Amino acid sequence: MKILTVVGARPQFIKAAVVSQEIRLRPGLSEVLVHTGQHYDDSMSRIFFEQLGLAKPNYNLGVGSASHGAQTGRMLEALETVLVAERPDWVLVYGDTNSTLAGALAAAKLGLPLAHVEAGLRSFQRAMPEEINRVVTDRISDLLFAPTNAAVRNLQNEGVDEKKVRLVGDVMFDAALRYVEYSDVGPFMARHDLQEKRFVLVTLHRAENTDSRARLSEIVDSLCGVGGATKVVFPLHPRTKAALDREGLLDRVTASTICVEPLGYLDMLGLERAASVVVTDSGGVQKEAFFLGTSCLILRPTTEWVELLELNCARLCEPADLAAAIASPPQSQKAAAQGLFGGGAASRRIVDALMDARAA
Repeated sequence: MKILTVVGARPQFIKAAVVSQEIRLRPGLSEVLVHTGQHYDDSMSRIFFEQLGLAKPNYNLGVGSASHGAQTGRMLEALETVLVAERPDWVLVYGDTNSTLAGALAAAKLGLPLAHVEAGLRSFQRAMPEEINRVVTDRISDLLFAPTNAAVRNLQNEGVDEKKVRLVGDVMFDAALRYVEYSDVGPFMARHDLQEKRFVLVTLHRAENTDSRARLSEIVDSLCGVGGATKVVFPLHPRTKAALDREGLLDRVTASTICVEPLGYLDMLGLERAASVVVTDSGGVQKEAFFLGTSCLILRPTTEWVELLELNCARLCEPADLAAAIASPPQSQKAAAQGLFGGGAASRRIVDALMDARAA
């Protein structure tokens, strides 16, 4: 059985790594890996393949950056050619990016079986491009791999055929459990004079924050207002760096925080574990903080991961309130203790389900 996997962005490399390893363990299974090139910067792409042991892509479409419509359209055209040539038994897509949507549409239009990892997540904000990608992908998928009970309920409420839905857990939990022991951020922390649980880790990349001068300015004001012994470590996503530069805020940020280039997965895991609090607008990073027992402030009005809010391990935060929230963050608990996210066996359940569905 041939599985064709479509990836294109950092979170998808992480998710695909553990599933790909599981595929390689199964006799009779093979995988064709397609990288759309959505994250084309080496710091956002190549390093993740190397650190996670993810096989070199069979295809790199090299689509690069563009507007949502242009990027998705270029991916769709290129993926169609690959799918016609490969004729896989399953097309596997992850998450909620333009790569996800393009892979899903290409498969559906060719009548190829489609499976979606991280199905059923909803922010209930149609203004988010990711929300559109999730909803459309779920509607046209043949197998829906839901990470949580809340995701299953969302699909049920939308009238999705329950026979298509599998509660499997979260492959990012699988990855965190597997890779955190390989993370060594001691040299990084020594270089920047960081003490464990005495610094804030920030990631920022979503358009709702980077494309709004008002929100971006408030975030910068709050981060620069964090004082005393608490340092702020800020790996700069290329989009964020460009936005800060465009708005004349970059010099202020670099003067007040420890700005670094985007970090690899292992370094991020280590810093997420060592930080006193994580500030992020990333769905993946907020979960990783939870997995590692670190408090999290979410710079968004909603989150798909409602379990984190229900457990009071994370808190939604507006930019103007950020400095005060950092001073008094929520108290986190490790996910393993809560029995959430599948216990580290999501990748095994996904491959089992693909094999069972094909056999049926």
